Amino acid sequence: MNTPPIGQIDEIIHGRLRLGVMTYLAQAEAADFNELKAALEATQGNLSVHLRKLEDAGYVTIEKSFLDRKPLTRVRITKSGRAAFSRYVEAMANLLGQLGGTDEAGG
Repeated sequence: MNTPPIGQIDEIIHGRLRLGVMTYLAQAEAADFNELKAALEATQGNLSVHLRKLEDAGYVTIEKSFLDRKPLTRVRITKSGRAAFSRYVEAMANLLGQLGGTDEAGG
């Protein structure tokens, strides 16, 4: 049995909400806070905490502005965030690929 590549899994991305944010932004490039909150079925406080963690890692940027006198928070994936997400997806594919064939007879 091969040693699983667990060490390659990025702990910053691996959390459910952070993975959801990164997956969403990898496709959309940018999203506003309320859009992410609705898409991920997250609370405002919980999403804020996870966005901060991604921002601290340099994976996203957060831009605050106003639109029609209402606050608008936009989240954008960074170049390093996109690269980290690609590495994460590849590491997960490698890890899950090692499971192939375990459901065969004698497994």
